[in-house]
Amino acid sequence: MPQENKQKKYGMVIDLRKCVGCMSCSVSCKMENGVSFGVFRSWVNMTEKGDFPNVKRYYQPRLCNHCENAPCVEVCPVKASYKREDGIVLVDKEKCIGCGYCVVSCPYDARYMSKTQKVADKCTFCDHRVDNGGEPACVKNCMGKARIFGDLNDPNSKISQLISLNAVQVIKPEQGTKPQVFYISADFNQQPK
Repeated sequence: MPQENKQKKYGMVIDLRKCVGCMSCSVSCKMENGVSFGVFRSWVNMTEKGDFPNVKRYYQPRLCNHCENAPCVEVCPVKASYKREDGIVLVDKEKCIGCGYCVVSCPYDARYMSKTQKVADKCTFCDHRVDNGGEPACVKNCMGKARIFGDLNDPNSKISQLISLNAVQVIKPEQGTKPQVFYISADFNQQPK
């Protein structure tokens, strides 16, 4: 079947073997999207395990998981939270009434209330860039090339190839949300929550 007949479904792989904890994902996201001080759409949790001199630092980049079964979409009383056909989960800021139901329903702590706009906010996979053929700012600026974004429905895409060739994990699979952000080489027993 030709690829152009299939609907795109976007996702991200974060290869923890390559993440150096530089925070360029967080900084580039803030700059690209005008994210206010004190809140983040993309961030990196860090933890250290072990005793000196055998100490290991673990990094876990985090963002909205653009879930297939997004609880934030289900609980929104005014349908301001929605999922596009390509899988990107967004907030219509014109419809949002600021109730915060979506913020508390997210098991990944990926949403927050914008103090300036009084509406829910979150990672958008930089939909404005994706819609113009680009990639999210966090992916473009990742110095370790640990973030890979693309069409999960295209078996020839880099993201699909990485998923087929590597064991991948998602955060909190028991929630049943079917996250579309996958991790390579994650040991969630060692990673920060």
